Amino acid sequence: MARKPVFYSFHFDNDVFRVQQVRNMGALDGNEPVSPNEWETVKRKGDAAIEKWIEDNMKYKQCIVVLVGSETANRRWVRHEIVKAWNDERGVIGIYIHNLKCMKTGTTCAKGQNPFDVIKFDDETPLSRYVTCHDPNFWDAYNDIKNNIEHWVDQAIRARR
Repeated sequence: MARKPVFYSFHFDNDVFRVQQVRNMGALDGNEPVSPNEWETVKRKGDAAIEKWIEDNMKYKQCIVVLVGSETANRRWVRHEIVKAWNDERGVIGIYIHNLKCMKTGTTCAKGQNPFDVIKFDDETPLSRYVTCHDPNFWDAYNDIKNNIEHWVDQAIRARR
């Protein structure tokens, strides 16, 4: 199967080391990781600069993969990226990454809220009714993600067609 170009959405400060594990699996072509210095530079330029950065990096991506840690659902820009991807008719999926060990600390984190529960349509129906947030096997989250992520992305893309 051809590797799909995806946009990874996540809470940078909390989850960047867990996210790196997912990126390094090599199953998908994702947006290039942004360094902490680059992200701080973009943030200092204000909301318009952040929106442009998201627009530029999401361009030509078929799917957004939201990597969900303990605080992801509360992050303003993650919510913005999800809504943008949905409105642009891209595939949208979530994957809980709380059971991946942080490469820096060797610890896992608490399971966060499903970010698709917080995004609602005008009739108050949550986006989670239409978007799956996968919860990998507790005992081997890394291999569960590695073995299934490509299939999950394909499903999300097909669902939007």
